[in-house]
Order: sequence, then structure tokens, then C-alpha cells
Amino acid sequence: MWLEECDSFAELCRGYLPYYLLIVLPIFIIISPANPVAASHEFPVFRMHQYDLHGVPHGCRSAPISLEARSLAGWSTSRHCVVTSILDIKPDMYKNIRVKAGALIIVLPEKMDTLSEEQRQHILAVEESMLFGPETPIPVYFAPWSPDLQIILDDVVGGFVTDGKSDTAAELMLNSIAASGYQVVVATSQATAKTDVKVATLQGKLTGIGAEEKLPTIALVAHYDSTGVAPELSFGAESNASGVAMLLELARIFSALYSVGRSRPRFNLVFLITGSGKLNYQGSKKWLEDQLDGLEGPVIQDGSYVICLDSISASNNLYVHVSKPPKENSSGGLFYKELKAVADNLGYSTVEGIHKKINLADETLAWEHERYSIRRLPAATLSSLKSHEDPARRTFLDVIKDGQVDRLYEHTTVVAEALARHIYNLSSGQIFVDPLSVSKESLSLWLEYLASQPRAAVLLSDKQNALVSALKEIMMRYLGDVKVTHHSPDKRDPEFVFYDVTKATLNVYSVKPAVFDLFLTIAIVLYLGIVYLAVHNFPRVYALATRLFVKTKVS
Repeated sequence: MWLEECDSFAELCRGYLPYYLLIVLPIFIIISPANPVAASHEFPVFRMHQYDLHGVPHGCRSAPISLEARSLAGWSTSRHCVVTSILDIKPDMYKNIRVKAGALIIVLPEKMDTLSEEQRQHILAVEESMLFGPETPIPVYFAPWSPDLQIILDDVVGGFVTDGKSDTAAELMLNSIAASGYQVVVATSQATAKTDVKVATLQGKLTGIGAEEKLPTIALVAHYDSTGVAPELSFGAESNASGVAMLLELARIFSALYSVGRSRPRFNLVFLITGSGKLNYQGSKKWLEDQLDGLEGPVIQDGSYVICLDSISASNNLYVHVSKPPKENSSGGLFYKELKAVADNLGYSTVEGIHKKINLADETLAWEHERYSIRRLPAATLSSLKSHEDPARRTFLDVIKDGQVDRLYEHTTVVAEALARHIYNLSSGQIFVDPLSVSKESLSLWLEYLASQPRAAVLLSDKQNALVSALKEIMMRYLGDVKVTHHSPDKRDPEFVFYDVTKATLNVYSVKPAVFDLFLTIAIVLYLGIVYLAVHNFPRVYALATRLFVKTKVS
């Protein structure tokens, strides 16, 4: 009886087994304990800066990625994407990676505010090598730290991903088949040049008593954009949110003096917030061209002095950077004396003058006042940094730090008192006292607002920008004749070019290597061939098995 049932089963296998396989196999796949979602992760990433300045390309020139993830020690070819922590990579390693690897993913530290001084200096050195080296042909992205990303990084560094190094050919082949790895994918389009670029510069004015066009004018200038190794990470709390915050506070307290006829001095004050400061101070350059070369009368007629504010709260020192030492009785010389006298009197800051000639052979100018000095306007830059090459001016570590608001308050008080003494021709006394005094609360609010958002020039190059609108609203509250002018790079010979794709989504997939897919394909073909032959020759196999079984039973 059981032999008849076997015959029926044989007939079933010969006629209907392939159809059952089509139904049963997907069911087994669906109920399988493997979770395909666990093998895929998404992370936000920020692309390294890309722009052209005076025809010279800077930054990385590519955006999409689809490569195998490897560690600093495990990568070897352009088919590999190097995944590493920024604390592990070194400048010389980056130089090698940018030439030979396929892409680079850099994981940022978990806590920026707990870095040691040694770690900070290491990061600054890496950023400097990326900012000032030659253009990078491969995609470079920065990824904020996350627990899932740390697990992937540990797997890549710790050996979960094979490095392709073995003692024998057999071991190499076995490792190639059995190894696991990650596929790194950034599915974005190739970066293209932005066409509708509008860089805004804002100006406002406080008019002194008397004939406006005959009064000497002092201009206070600060650029609002920041820079760093990646646009989306350029928060610039020190450079130059601190300069803009000081300018806005000076506008607030001096507007109170200018609002009363008896306290209006015989000076005009112009407040200028410029764009593209980090791109060789293009905002000041265009504004000066409009003012000095345009048909309308300039607002800096009889320009007495231009004071630029840049990185003003990094230390207790206040440096006055000039391109040419001012004469003793000139406006610049008198303001410098008053600045030192007020600083000594209040005990807040140490004032020091630094003279540096303009080097027109350099690709970029050192400080913003040099733009005005080139046009023969007496100018200086006030900064708490001694050198324009200080890496603190261009790093993603430039976030608000402890004590920064206090230093900004002290420096703002010194500058306000010195400026007031200069325009009122006073030699002593303190003008700004309660209720009219520098407000630490206002400085803190403006600094926090500006430093809460990335302010790279490429992110602020649209005409309807929220930050520019907010700055305009604040200036209109305290100043008169507030204007916003927009300029675009020359279409035939652009001074600068911006590119899109500043951020993207990183997809990381847990995968087997391509060799494993080859061997798996061969194994599946062999298995299906055996099944096919077994099904179509089942009667013979069954007959042979039956004879063997009966023979064995008889014996």
C-alpha cells in the first residue's frame, strides 16, 4: 500500500513540484527571521565646501557615492570609500586619500564642547589641510555622530569588514567569500554651479547735527557670513557673529544719543553689514565700487575713519590691525589713543596695534579694512585675534563658548566709550552709564541668534533670505536710511562661483562582497540543476531506490 502512495508522490513531484516551489519559497522568505531593515541605515551628511574664487577652484568637486566602506588601514583602491573619525585622520593621510581613494566619510566627535586642547588642535590641523590644499576630486562628507553610525565605524575599523590581506591564496579566497561589509551610497546629483546668486549688503546711518554732506563720517563695518570646511557646519560664533553683534549693539546705544538734538554730535555714523566677507570681502568691494564709482553721491563723503569688526570676543586682548600706521593727530591715531585710554581706565582689555602691509600678490586679503585702504580710505580692523591666519576664523569648532559673551560685553564697552570720546572730542569721563549702557543681554541674544544657524555665503545667496530680513528689521529699529543692496558675480568673468549640494543623505547597507555573489550564484545554479534532474528523473530514482530497498529486505 505504501508503494502506491510513493507512486502518487512521484507523479506529484513530476507534474506540480515547480509550481509549489513558486508558492512555498516566498513564504519561507517572508517568515524568515532575517530583518532586511536592520541591514540599512540612513544618516544626514554635509558635503565639503566647493566654490571658485577668481577662477581658482576650491574644495571637493564631486558629490555622489556608491562604494565599499573601508577603514584608514584597510582601503587600497578608488573602489573604496574611507570611513573614519576626524580624530583618527591626519593631514598627510588626507592628502593620500584625496588622490587615490574613491570617497571619504568623516565622522564628527560626539561632544564638541568636551574636546581636549590636543584634540582641538588636531581637528584644526585637519581642517587647514582641507581648506588650503589643492582641490579635491573625490566626494568628501562630514557625518554628525550617532550610536548607529558609531557601530558601523567600529565594525569597519575593528575588522568586521575584510581588508583583503591574507597569508595564502586559499585563505584569501575564503575570506573573500565569507567576509561581510558595508556599501556606502549617497544618491545625489552631481554638484552644479548656482546661477541666480544674490549677495546682500545692508547699510544704515545716523546723521549728525549740521549740514549732512559736510560732516565727517565714521563707518562701522562687519561681515555676516562665516566659513569652514563644510557650509552646513559654518556657524561662526566668533567669526563673525561676534562682530555683527557688536555692531548692532553700537547702533542701539548711539541711536539713543542721536535721537536727542542736544546730544547729536557733528559726525555721521554709517553702519555696514556686508556679505561674502569670507570670499575676499566681496561685499565691501562691491559696496565701495557703488559708492565711489557710481553716479549717486557716496554716504562716506569726507570719510574720517572706517572701523571693521571681526572676531571680537576670542580673548581679553584687543588688536587694532592697520595697513599703514596712522599719523598721531589723524582720526585713526586719535581713536587708537582713546581706545587705549578707555581700556586702561576700565581695566577690561589690553589694546595693541599691529601693522601689516597689503600683499596684493595673495589670493585673498588678510582683513576687511584692506578693501577700504586700497581705495585710500583710512581704516582699521578691531579683532581679539592677533593674526589673520588664526584657524579659529574658519572652523566648525567655532561655536559659543563659556565666557565669550562676557568678553564681547567688555570689548563692546571699550569700543563704545572710545568712539563716543572721539566724536564728542572728550578726554575723560564715561558716557554710557545706566540706563544708557551696553547691554550684555542684547549681545547674548544677537550672538545666540546668529550662531544658531550656518552662515556660509552659499547658503545666504538667495534674494529672499531670512537672516538678511532679520538684520534689516533690527537696523531699521535704530538707524535711518536703511538699504539692502544685492550684487551678483559677473556672468562673463565671475569673481566667485557657488555650487549646490551642501547636504545629502548617507545610506549604509550591510552587504557581502561581489565574490560572494558569484559563488552564491554558482551554488544556486548547481542546486537548481540537481533539483531539476531529480524531479524529471524521479521514476528512475524511485525505481532504483525500490529495487535496492527490496533487495536489502530479501537478503
